[in-house]
Amino acid sequence: MHLGRGPSARPQDHSEGAAAAQGSGLRDWRAARENLEESEMTEYVIRFLAGGAIVSAFAMLGDLLRPKSFAGLFGAAPSVALATLGIAVYQHGAAYAALQTQAMIAGAIALAIYSVVVCQILARARLRALLATVLSLVVWLIVAFGVLMFAGGQT
Repeated sequence: MHLGRGPSARPQDHSEGAAAAQGSGLRDWRAARENLEESEMTEYVIRFLAGGAIVSAFAMLGDLLRPKSFAGLFGAAPSVALATLGIAVYQHGAAYAALQTQAMIAGAIALAIYSVVVCQILARARLRALLATVLSLVVWLIVAFGVLMFAGGQT
């Protein structure tokens, strides 16, 4: 029964049109997926290159400093953080990167306090290293989230 409506021009109302629309949608989905994979691959390449360059620069800085144990310290966290922030600025803008920076600072402060607590537990309570580190994770979480809250960051 027709119910007084005009002929429909929508492709899904006709079997041939539905197949064509479905094929077109599938092609659009595949193209969008390929574009997403391509952009993700580009991001990985940029991360790799920027991270490698920054790690190399910090490793050279660490070689210049005494004691040599600083080389590993400078080669890891600061270089990865700078590469991550560079990508965050490029992809999401400076405001987003500022929030990420606040979280990184809170994490660094919490890590320093966590390290002191672990050392104190190991030296004074003479607990095993695994138990001391697991117990101190609670301290790290409290300090990290406390610093974020104090600084007005979003959790």
